[in-house]
Amino acid sequence: MARVFQLTYKWARRCAIALVGGTVVLIGIVMIVFPGPAIVVIPAGLAILGLEFAWARRWLEKLRSTGGQLMKSASRYWSTRKSGE
Repeated sequence: MARVFQLTYKWARRCAIALVGGTVVLIGIVMIVFPGPAIVVIPAGLAILGLEFAWARRWLEKLRSTGGQLMKSASRYWSTRKSGE
């Protein structure tokens, strides 16, 4: 009986995380088109999904590395542009 409850709890937790995380990611995707902080909401949704799913953790890590590279290149661009004035 305890094993049945454990499997049911794990299944319910996984479904709840999938539902909440998926909803947050979808809201973030909608915010790309409509006004809103999509840059913050999409990683938050992936972090929620990453609690239970390995693919979401990989996507979040890829997003972090890509975001870091974009920030470095933007910083270089603006620093050279500012010194050129």
